[in-house]
Amino acid sequence: MLKILLDTDTAGDDTIAILMALRSTNAKLVGVTINCGNIRFDQEVENALYTIQVGGYSGRVPVYPGARHPLLKDWSTVEHIHGRYGTGNSHFPRARQRPSTKAAVDAIVDTINSEPGEITLVEIAPMTNLAMAIRKDPSIVKKVKRFYFMGGTNQYLGNVTPAAEFNIWVDPEAAKIVLGSGLPTTMVGWEICMKYGLIGPGEYSEVEAMRTKYSEFFIAVNRRVRKFMKEERGMDATSCPDSMTMSIVLNPKAATDVRKRFVDVDTSDGLSRGAMVVDDMNVLRRKPNVSVVYSASQRVFRGMLYALLRGKKV
Repeated sequence: MLKILLDTDTAGDDTIAILMALRSTNAKLVGVTINCGNIRFDQEVENALYTIQVGGYSGRVPVYPGARHPLLKDWSTVEHIHGRYGTGNSHFPRARQRPSTKAAVDAIVDTINSEPGEITLVEIAPMTNLAMAIRKDPSIVKKVKRFYFMGGTNQYLGNVTPAAEFNIWVDPEAAKIVLGSGLPTTMVGWEICMKYGLIGPGEYSEVEAMRTKYSEFFIAVNRRVRKFMKEERGMDATSCPDSMTMSIVLNPKAATDVRKRFVDVDTSDGLSRGAMVVDDMNVLRRKPNVSVVYSASQRVFRGMLYALLRGKKV
């Protein structure tokens, strides 16, 4: 059974990824760490706690607050995409569970060291917490079973600048540390979501017909994202990068083409700051450090998502 430690900036689709991990038949979510990113930090914490409650695991999965700021530079949150509370403008009740007093960095280090070779790290936020954990105890790199991250792009347009995807743009210095650490890494880029992970009008009709607490939660937390995508991107769809990534973590068959590549991040100031560089042609002659997902199964992803939203195990 997979033992997952999830790092998130909980808003919108992050919540669905959390539910997928909670409701998996072959995984156990051992902890959630919170990183700065999508919205106000304290609201990210609350959203994680409430999502765990929705999944029926209140009090059984610890939530560890972490980095409130990137390593070096400030950033902008994106409430205009996810809504005031990061959940589609839905204001949910305060969760019964309260966050742990242990810091996220300490939780990452301690969890990995307590079960060497057993922990799968999943990153669906900027990588500040993880970079600081590696700096605190570099030995954890060799004790991680696998590291998956949603972030960056592979020869594709960015979503916060023309060159950069949000999770990497927020803290490119942290991403550079993590990618250069030697972690056994799999990358799920923004382009994979846009090609295989969109939920459009037809899918929404199916989800609305389910009438379960999970389907209604999905519609609620993604309401603002769908509106943003339609008004700003010309697409009547919800993007699902985090749950798409979690589907690959839980079921490797969801990734249909994976190739080893050298990957780095541009940390310079200017137009390309935060850009992910995938050396697809091996021009740099550098040793590959990342398994890059090049294609995924829309069928497998939607099957897992629909199972969750119908109230079944994933």
